[in-house]
This record gives sequence, structure tokens and C-alpha cells, in this order.
Amino acid sequence: MKIKHKELHRITSTAIIYKGRKYLLLQRSKNKKAFPGKWTVPGGGLEVDDYINTPKTTTDHWYLAIENSLRREIKEECNLEVGKLKYLLDIVFIKPDGTPAVILSFYASYKSGQVKLNLKENINYAWATYEEAKNYDLVEGLLEEIEMVDKILKGENEDNTAEILITKIRL
Repeated sequence: MKIKHKELHRITSTAIIYKGRKYLLLQRSKNKKAFPGKWTVPGGGLEVDDYINTPKTTTDHWYLAIENSLRREIKEECNLEVGKLKYLLDIVFIKPDGTPAVILSFYASYKSGQVKLNLKENINYAWATYEEAKNYDLVEGLLEEIEMVDKILKGENEDNTAEILITKIRL
């Protein structure tokens, strides 16, 4: 596979949103280049516009650009507000066009709003338990991420859930 710009990466973030013990799943548009028609969670790419026109946090930096970008993406894709975003893990993959992408996966509680889809991005949604999520055609690895969050919410294995995920996927 040919890699474009080996030092440059597309930075994206996703959020596993939970309400009680159910997780929001979104079905991607069939016109999407990556994972068309698959079920996923809200998220998207960091854009320079997410911070460039806002005051810098320090003389040289903008803090919380990823968090602000992810909250924007959640609002655009499904019209929801979420609570505190908590880091889960990172993923790297090569997009179909050869662009390396870094995905930062977070989880957060539902705060407010009614799901209203941006139909250019996603065509369907569901609130599903971890067990119910097994019945959806999810993007690879997402079921294991949901399982990690489910275990964290239950108070189980918070420290080594990423290692468990990697072991399960490799099997």
C-alpha cells in the first residue's frame, strides 16, 4: 500500500456514548469511502477551524482542540450533548486513499438532546446493550471497545482492558 506523506496523519476521534447500559450506534452512509454501511459511533476529524479562530489557551497553544472537535462532530452527526469525555485508547489505520489516520477513542455519558441524524454521514441509529451490539455489522474492533466501556462502567478491569481487547482481536 502506498502511504501519502509519511509524517502527516489525519487526526480523528470517536465517542462511545452511553445512556444507562445502552450505547449509541450509528450506521454509516453507503456512500462513505471508509466502512460504508457499517455500524459505528459518532466521531470525525480534527479541523484547523476547530481552533484557529479561537483565543489561544497559552501564548503558543490551544488546549482541548480534540475534545472541542469531538463535541462538534457529535452535535453534527446526531444532535446530542455528552458529559465528560474519557480517553479509552488509540487506533491507527491507513485510509483507502493512502492517508495514515490516528483515531482517539473516548467514551462519555449521554447528557441531552434527541438523536437527529445528519443523513449525509449516517442513515440509521440504535441504542443497544453490549449483548445487542453483537447483532450489528460493526466496524472491526468496535464491539471490543464497547465491551471495554461496559466493563469500566461495571467497575471491572479498568487498568488492562486495552490489553484484553488486543488479545481478543488477534485470536
